[in-house]
Amino acid sequence: MLPATYQLPAAIVLLVGGIVATFFGYRLFRIVLAFAGFVVGGFAARSIFGMSDTMSMIIAFVAGGLIGAGILIAAYFVGVALIGAALGAFVANLAFAAGDRDPHFLVVVFLAIAGAAVSMYLQRYFIIIGTGFGGAWTMIVGALALMGDRIAQAAAAAQNVWVMYPMNPAPGQQWVPFAWLALGAIGTGVQLGITGGEKGRVVRRKKKT
Repeated sequence: MLPATYQLPAAIVLLVGGIVATFFGYRLFRIVLAFAGFVVGGFAARSIFGMSDTMSMIIAFVAGGLIGAGILIAAYFVGVALIGAALGAFVANLAFAAGDRDPHFLVVVFLAIAGAAVSMYLQRYFIIIGTGFGGAWTMIVGALALMGDRIAQAAAAAQNVWVMYPMNPAPGQQWVPFAWLALGAIGTGVQLGITGGEKGRVVRRKKKT
């Protein structure tokens, strides 16, 4: 986990990154990919060092973040597939969470692969939906951390990237899922109607001359 002095900046980064992804995810997809890659790479590299080695931790986080951002930006279409895979895995976890069960590993893998495959054919819509709802969840975690929620603060400062986005960042507060759905729907609508640009694939096809 990050030192306490870095928890507030981490929460602000999550909140701002979530806002950008929610409302401008398709138009600024490369930036969103860079942000996601930086977070994943940074926290993965950060986990190598202990809490007491602050300087090494910061250097590792920045270096790992830059590498992660570079990889996702370079692998542009891989980023699209990852959006679809993440949505598929999230649907699996959400469906089983309703029954207080964990999804079978094969179910998660199947839905992730299916989501990745479909996303390559419906890139624009998968990017918009993925960034809209993914950004909304990031916004909520960041906002709760800023308001002092302990679980959200732990998520914002976790050294393990896989707990960055807990399924239940505010236990006992039933408004969170509804706020997420509302924010995700609004962000998706804004992108489809205003900020999402023209229809079609992410990369425009060159006109024949």
